[in-house]
Amino acid sequence: MFTRRTFLSIAAGSVAMPGLSSAQQASNKVALYANVGADLTHYDVDVAGAELIEQATVALPAGVQYAWPHVSRRYLYIATSSSAPGYGTAGTEHHVTAFSIDPASGALTPHGAPIRLPARPIHISTDIPSEYILVAFNNPSAVRVYRINKDFTPGEEVKQPGPIDAGIFAHQVRVTPDNRLAILVTRGNEATPTKPEDPGALKVFEYKDGVLTNEGSIAPNGGKEFGPRHLDFHPSKPWMYVSIETQNKMYLFRMDDGRINPDIAYRAETLAEPNNIRARQAAGTVHVHPNGRFVYGANRAEATTEFQGKPVFKGGENSIVVYSIDQSTGEPTPIQHIETQKIHPRTFHIDPSGRLLVAQHNLPVNVRDGDAIKTVPAGLSVFRIGDDGKLIFVRTYDVDVGDKTMFWMGMVPL
Repeated sequence: MFTRRTFLSIAAGSVAMPGLSSAQQASNKVALYANVGADLTHYDVDVAGAELIEQATVALPAGVQYAWPHVSRRYLYIATSSSAPGYGTAGTEHHVTAFSIDPASGALTPHGAPIRLPARPIHISTDIPSEYILVAFNNPSAVRVYRINKDFTPGEEVKQPGPIDAGIFAHQVRVTPDNRLAILVTRGNEATPTKPEDPGALKVFEYKDGVLTNEGSIAPNGGKEFGPRHLDFHPSKPWMYVSIETQNKMYLFRMDDGRINPDIAYRAETLAEPNNIRARQAAGTVHVHPNGRFVYGANRAEATTEFQGKPVFKGGENSIVVYSIDQSTGEPTPIQHIETQKIHPRTFHIDPSGRLLVAQHNLPVNVRDGDAIKTVPAGLSVFRIGDDGKLIFVRTYDVDVGDKTMFWMGMVPL
């Protein structure tokens, strides 16, 4: 049944299919979860048909910021806040809430009571065995760790042995695949006419049983012109890919003997036209393909200018960039830039079989259509992934967000 926060239209695109990977044989079900404000909706994912089928919606205490599944895939931990994004108006409601995931259907059921947080959480993840929840906060920049109780509900905060240098404007926190390090990605801030640049850094901590110690900082050039936003790890090699939001780059860092080499091993552009920036561009989410042969990054633009008395999109790249990964060196080489058909792909996710990519877009944006103005709605864009790693646009799903924001989306295998 279609509702105001449901998909309102489907714009079909080319469905020509290249050769698909051997992962196509996987038959496990996949659930997709996407929010509008404090509402989180579950969709079945038809991977073979590249379709999303709406199921049910659950309500959270405040606007969804990010979510992360338990390693068992039976629980989903959701960070929420009533604060505005960035340096906007501060709210008072900040939580982590647990939901159980039905292993047959993907349906969500509240699991225990939410725990309160001190400020707006920007990112949430668990350590590798899902014994602890790590939460990143951007304003003020911080990282905190919370126990996962034996009944899988979120529990008390872990007291840290000393003060933590959380850098400036944290955006993500991840634990390395060996569970030995925690990395807080801190973007810093771009310079303004009245304020100098705030440096960015990767804040690296030794991690054990929820405790963060011996912080080190990876900040090339002292963090100047280094604005990292998001990272992901290669599934089998000691390689870490980091999107550099404010410089529109993809960097590769190598991990050696349980440590991260602070030298940038490789640099690659994210934009198709790096010398034709029409408005602020921001590199975003990065995900490595499950087969380890490709890495994907988001390019975002949403700045507006006035036309006929209304704000309209100023121009820029809203796309997914696809890189092939040299299996000997880890070097990423761009092989495709493909438009997402909507504005500002804040998040995207790859299904576990590696056959489908779905990108999420926050808000409706006006665009010029000759002398007219039309609105590009918020929503989801669906792409097939070929054996060569390249994307083939299939369709968009429009979502009426009203006065809310579509802020997060992710997929969980059942």
